[in-house]
Amino acid sequence: MSGTPAGLLEHRPALRPGVLLSPALLNGPSVVHLIKDPVSGCSFEVGPKEFFLVSRLDGTRTLAEIGVAYGEAFGRRLDERNWQQLLALLGARRLLAGGPSPDAPRAPGPTRTGTLLRGTLRLVADADATTARLHRFLRPALHPAVLGLMLLGCLAMEGVLAANARELLGDLWWLASRPVPLLAVATLLWLSTVAHEFAHGIAARHVGGSVGEIGLRWRLPVAIMYCTVDNYRYLRRRRDQLAVAGAGALANLLFLLPFFGWWAALSPDDPTGRVLGALLLLGSAQALVNLVPLPPLDGYTMLGHALRVTRLAPAGSAYVRLRLRDRAAAAGYPARARRIYLGYALGSAVLVLLAACALTAAVWYAIASSPASPS
Repeated sequence: MSGTPAGLLEHRPALRPGVLLSPALLNGPSVVHLIKDPVSGCSFEVGPKEFFLVSRLDGTRTLAEIGVAYGEAFGRRLDERNWQQLLALLGARRLLAGGPSPDAPRAPGPTRTGTLLRGTLRLVADADATTARLHRFLRPALHPAVLGLMLLGCLAMEGVLAANARELLGDLWWLASRPVPLLAVATLLWLSTVAHEFAHGIAARHVGGSVGEIGLRWRLPVAIMYCTVDNYRYLRRRRDQLAVAGAGALANLLFLLPFFGWWAALSPDDPTGRVLGALLLLGSAQALVNLVPLPPLDGYTMLGHALRVTRLAPAGSAYVRLRLRDRAAAAGYPARARRIYLGYALGSAVLVLLAACALTAAVWYAIASSPASPS
């Protein structure tokens, strides 16, 4: 690259293909963008001005042209030193096309990590290819019309179950003292979590995301599946991010639909109905609680995507602590950040209180309405 300003400004640098750029995200009092190298997996934050420049490095525009657009947008011209610093940073991170070759993709980590009491187990060698095959198989069911019908079916099911909540709570209390059907229900609910995790991966593939790992995570006595979606934070459309985050809860409800049909077809005196009723109640709670916007639930992830906020809970807590300690400093946050963080702090406190009250009321009601002796 020439050392003269004219020589430098006539260059048309480009980002290496595959580099990921996120939409604007609120992080504390600042607006940031994430830049990720998919080869190394490393990511870093830049501000709006840096993103303005980096996002225009496509090989078709000269640095001079980008500089003119930058001056119009921000009222400040860039000199050679500014460009040298930015290009040096991108070059050091091997993000520029024609620069040093990126490091070879990292080999997958060990299949199993941790101990017998706590650890993870990677179950497939190529999670992205596995979910791609599942996506091809299930693609017809992902048509918007089909998804709409399935969603309507789930809503109808939840409406019927809500109308029979008293009966279902009695079924749940009945199930608690019967180990064999309880084990069957627990096994089905665990399979529902498997469907939940695979749904995240399939939804990611459907909207252009990728899956990094599928495995089993345990904290004895609990063991659950997990599916890591690598890049849906970088998807351009908000609705795609919401679809990936919400796919798990929808899969939980779809898993229940055949059992709901079975339950609805049984005669009232069939004891199988009590097992199915408890399954439907617990499965619905599993799906709907996951939509509550508290970490680490999917609803929290969805709210962060909807608001375009990263680290919503910790950033909200930091803002509230600052507000209590130094109102003047807290006033330095942008108005949108103040509204979001204060609203989330108050809303999450109300949600926790309501959840505790609902759980207490449900337990009390189940005890009060249970028969004196098991039937």
